[in-house]
Amino acid sequence: MAQIKQITVSSEGLKKLQEELEYLKTIKRKEVAENIKTARSFGDLSENSEYDEAKDEQGKVEKRIADIEEMLANIRVVDSSDVKTDIAGVGSKVKILYVDDNEESEYTIVGPTEADPLSGKISDDSPVGSSILGKKVGDEFVVETPGGNITIKILGISRH
Repeated sequence: MAQIKQITVSSEGLKKLQEELEYLKTIKRKEVAENIKTARSFGDLSENSEYDEAKDEQGKVEKRIADIEEMLANIRVVDSSDVKTDIAGVGSKVKILYVDDNEESEYTIVGPTEADPLSGKISDDSPVGSSILGKKVGDEFVVETPGGNITIKILGISRH
């Protein structure tokens, strides 16, 4: 099995993962077990689509539980006091200029489990997020994206 890399999250992101794990273990597992039990009562398992669906759902729930447990074993929590304002890193709020379009945007760089581009949270694994890491205000650089190369300039760095 491939080694999972360390995942960086905020304390809020850690709490969400822990809450999801607790929900899956205490509530969702029981719901799925009940669905399997109910589907079994329908008779012949070889032609029982409800049973097959319940077993598939059970597999997905158990996989997600294992994935979260693996993430939690390799997690690093970033506290806002750890975030520097001179160099962009996970937890930084970065104001950038898309030079080619002359458009400004502001993003918070987060770990992959917290990424939500529509709310301005980009992953440190994404093309733009990873290229911003380690940059300073005034730095200008080119980022390779699936849609082509873009030029970005860092306008500001602050704590989230």
